[in-house]
Amino acid sequence: MHRTLIVITLVSFGALTSAALWQHGYSGILTSPLQSLAASQIFVDLLIALTLVVAWMWRDARASGRNAWPWIVVTLAIGSFGPLIYLLTRKSGAQAG
Repeated sequence: MHRTLIVITLVSFGALTSAALWQHGYSGILTSPLQSLAASQIFVDLLIALTLVVAWMWRDARASGRNAWPWIVVTLAIGSFGPLIYLLTRKSGAQAG
């Protein structure tokens, strides 16, 4: 069930991202946080959350003998896709700790 939920989230988020890219393009997505204070607040909140997730991925990857750098680079490049794919490829015995 856990993997199914991750796949559903990944596919749904991928569809939303594709639609946003189709409608606004890369520049539209990157400049939208500059449009209003509310959009900036959401963007900063996302940065804080992803920083916390990257810290968790770093510790989890080291504990499970994985290289964290590919996942960190993917997260920096395309956001939440990195942690979602990391969770999808995580061994089932490596539960959150």
